[in-house]
Amino acid sequence: MSAPLLFHPSLDAVYGFPQAQRLALVDSPYQRIEVWDTPQLGRLFTLDGRPMTSTGDEFIYHECMVHPAALTHPSPRAALVLGGGDGGAARQLLKHPDIARIVVAELDEQVVRLTREHLPEVHGGALDDPRVELVIGDAAHYVAAAAPGQFDLVVFDLTPPDSPAASFYTPSFYAQLKRVMSPLAALSVHLGSPHFHAQRVAGLLDDLREAFAIVRTISAFVPLYGSLWMMATASDTLDPAALSETTLAERLAARRIHSLKHYDPAMHAALLSASPSVRDKLSQFLKLSR
Repeated sequence: MSAPLLFHPSLDAVYGFPQAQRLALVDSPYQRIEVWDTPQLGRLFTLDGRPMTSTGDEFIYHECMVHPAALTHPSPRAALVLGGGDGGAARQLLKHPDIARIVVAELDEQVVRLTREHLPEVHGGALDDPRVELVIGDAAHYVAAAAPGQFDLVVFDLTPPDSPAASFYTPSFYAQLKRVMSPLAALSVHLGSPHFHAQRVAGLLDDLREAFAIVRTISAFVPLYGSLWMMATASDTLDPAALSETTLAERLAARRIHSLKHYDPAMHAALLSASPSVRDKLSQFLKLSR
């Protein structure tokens, strides 16, 4: 039976899918997980009513969250995904041939089960790859117990900061992350919509800039999220903006990465650029001018 699936990115905005069909609903100990089928974006899942991933456009978000940082690193070997139980980030990371280990630290085993069953295209077998270690439990506990300096890439594939994942988006947690990151490492984190969440995005950028020497924003329109969506890379050593289109093309060719649907070297600089209207919107709230 079809029903409207509506999302509210802010109190005064709504968008959605009028002919969605709900395929599954599970109330786990942590959250409500729903799987839907839509004419526009295929199958998708939500957590507590928030849109997470769809088979129709997941590549936009996951490619932007992984490849700008991964290509900036000359040879990433180990990655940590916080959240990411759908396997989409792991799938993109595995495209880099030097990657020998990926830890996916997912809180909710029901997310893994349901997305495996209903959205297998998202992980594409990544969660069964021997290089991927799936750790079920609190990612903060995993980070606190992890050996120092072991990860070259960290991907925040979590629910937004106005959710139970709020404690991850804090200076104190960034300090813990830096302990487990190698000297030549980068973090990727999603920020939100500059149109619907400008104050939140600005606050996250301020905190990242206090914790890391180099912070770059990435912007892409994600249909499932109903808006331009901002992400960021953060590092003390790596700067995606410093790489030329030629260098990026050479690295993609050397790593034999040819199957990307959204990201490519020609649009790299554009992804890292914010429009004047977005900069103006964020400037109302930013504390740091870098």
